Amino acid sequence: MPAMLTFTGEDKDLTLDELAAFVDAAKKAGVPGDNPIRAELSTTGKIKHVETALGTDND
Repeated sequence: MPAMLTFTGEDKDLTLDELAAFVDAAKKAGVPGDNPIRAELSTTGKIKHVETALGTDND
């Protein structure tokens, strides 16, 4: 299983700035642009947690 990059919202739900920071960190870490992002949603449909593999599934 490849290493994961994970972000969680400070106040439970992820903000747009936190999501942008996640994308920036993923790009700087060399995460392939076609890697899927996994998200955990709150009961109200807001993003609480996102993660993506640092490499491809084949790594």
